[in-house]
Amino acid sequence: MASPISAANAYASLARLANPGGAGKPTDNGPSFGALVKDAMGSVLDAGRKSDAQTVAMANGKSNVMDVVTAVAETDVAVSTLVSVRDRVIQSYEEILRMQI
Repeated sequence: MASPISAANAYASLARLANPGGAGKPTDNGPSFGALVKDAMGSVLDAGRKSDAQTVAMANGKSNVMDVVTAVAETDVAVSTLVSVRDRVIQSYEEILRMQI
């Protein structure tokens, strides 16, 4: 299971992506939703690649178990965050569909 610090770091990274101008400053020319999703997917893929690389390094005797566990936990946090965001987007979309015109 991922630590609360790892989860907080993941959410902080997502917040920085969503508001690059700083906390409390709305930006009119920020990244599009598609760019945010693309960046989030890229970070999840990078975490998965790092986890895979650590696992292969451990199998070859070049890494220790702690590095592998840390990489897998980071990947778990990234995937969990992405799934939570996806679920919330779907929920919001379904709510919009239920609105009366």
